[in-house]
Amino acid sequence: MTEQKTVLVFGGTGQTGQHFVRLCLDDGLRVRALVRNPAQLGIIHPDLEVVQGSITDLPELDALVEGCGFVVSMLGDATTQRNRMIVTDLVRQLVPAMRRNGVSRLLHQAGGLSAQPHRRLPPALWLIRHTIARSFDGQHKDNEAVMRYLADEANDIEWIVHRAGIGSDGPSRGVLERSQHRISIATFRDCAAYNLRTVQDAAAIHTCDGSRYASSSTGSP
Repeated sequence: MTEQKTVLVFGGTGQTGQHFVRLCLDDGLRVRALVRNPAQLGIIHPDLEVVQGSITDLPELDALVEGCGFVVSMLGDATTQRNRMIVTDLVRQLVPAMRRNGVSRLLHQAGGLSAQPHRRLPPALWLIRHTIARSFDGQHKDNEAVMRYLADEANDIEWIVHRAGIGSDGPSRGVLERSQHRISIATFRDCAAYNLRTVQDAAAIHTCDGSRYASSSTGSP
């Protein structure tokens, strides 16, 4: 009999995170979610363990990580991230806890306007980031610092970064696939489904790819 896996989720009350938690439970996984306000999660399930706290007021990380098969981070707070790299601070504490507890797989969801480690954004994305999306620049800098840390200091763990092009909620528009060059504006639901597939995909380890809808693909990713 296959052992039921546990997924540790950061950002489970967010718009992508709530879909992700439900999809995990529907898929037969156990979920351990760190949330500031458990009532915001709005999900009751025998395979859901809710731990109250936040990434700026963390409980014992070793206890959170222990027994988990995967860790998934879908965090974002544009206001706080203007002045503090709160997600980078978390990941720098989280990775050592994962090592101590033998947990190897981490998926971090970043934004499509966050540059890959030691690379520049394409000119069109750079322009969007510094004009209509400039209020989110702190988030992108935080995500970029996470990616640099993972690429430079954490290649002993199986990290994956999803540079998501999240647009809005609504019904599924199709299946997202990993892409090195193109990023689709996707629904929260579809990004959550992509995260669940990708965290279990060994081929995605040590990549910082975007995602695009399979129906719009032309040629190789």
